[in-house]
Amino acid sequence: MEFIRRRIETQVMSLTGLSLGKIDLENPKGDPGLFGPSSICWQVHGDYSSMLIGGISALMLQALHPLALAAVWDHSSFREDMIGRLRRTGLFISGTTFGSRQDAEWLIEKVRAIHLQIIGTALDGRPYAASDPDLLTWVHVGEVSSFLSAHLRYKNPHLSLDDQDRYYDETASIAESLGARKVPRSRREISDYLEQMRPQLLCDWRSREVLRLLLAAPSPSRLARPFGTLMMQAGVDLLPHWASEMFDVSLSPLKSKLVRVSVKRSLPVLRWAVRNCSLNRARRRMGLTE
Repeated sequence: MEFIRRRIETQVMSLTGLSLGKIDLENPKGDPGLFGPSSICWQVHGDYSSMLIGGISALMLQALHPLALAAVWDHSSFREDMIGRLRRTGLFISGTTFGSRQDAEWLIEKVRAIHLQIIGTALDGRPYAASDPDLLTWVHVGEVSSFLSAHLRYKNPHLSLDDQDRYYDETASIAESLGARKVPRSRREISDYLEQMRPQLLCDWRSREVLRLLLAAPSPSRLARPFGTLMMQAGVDLLPHWASEMFDVSLSPLKSKLVRVSVKRSLPVLRWAVRNCSLNRARRRMGLTE
């Protein structure tokens, strides 16, 4: 059983930002980082399984904004290296959530510097810049709303409404440190923001190509391929109904139920196998038992 556990863990960890080796979540000892173990974002971001589903859904949702999509399309290698893009995004989330304060601040400054270099013109003729405060807010909301939705569906459906608001309030600080403005800080503000943004969203051929590439993303092994396909379907199922309608990927009630049941049966195995995740490494740094 230990051989099987290690094999699963190795394959899973190869997909995460930790595989890039840029940060050490276990040092320096006692450093709580930007949030610390009592934070809600440690709870939400600590479950790799639901975060994977939330991350997939977030990328789909973000691709509906023409300017955000243009910036990624023109300046990212995601079409040739989707796994690399997922790893880099995962590194930022893991590092800013669980890393030491120095590592978290380094990651923030690194991303800010990269954003300053990303400028261009969208297909509709509008200029874009990755450092645009409004675009940064859109990307942030797409991520955190998806992460929390996945957490509530697949990890802890009993997370209190107050703690859900607290999660949004905590994570807003990261968006603001990157330059975002008017960042929603509660469930109500997130809901209102998404509703206000809908007239600006568009599903065009490039949005659909992002969806296609995500669904076709390679798995670390042949054995992991069915699980990867299931996670992608769970990401589609997690989309807000209006977003899935824009992509024309709405699942039937029966298909949705089958996906959710299958995921809930699969995730305990993944959680059993992955012991060296970001949360556990950070807990070791703080001298806490796993």
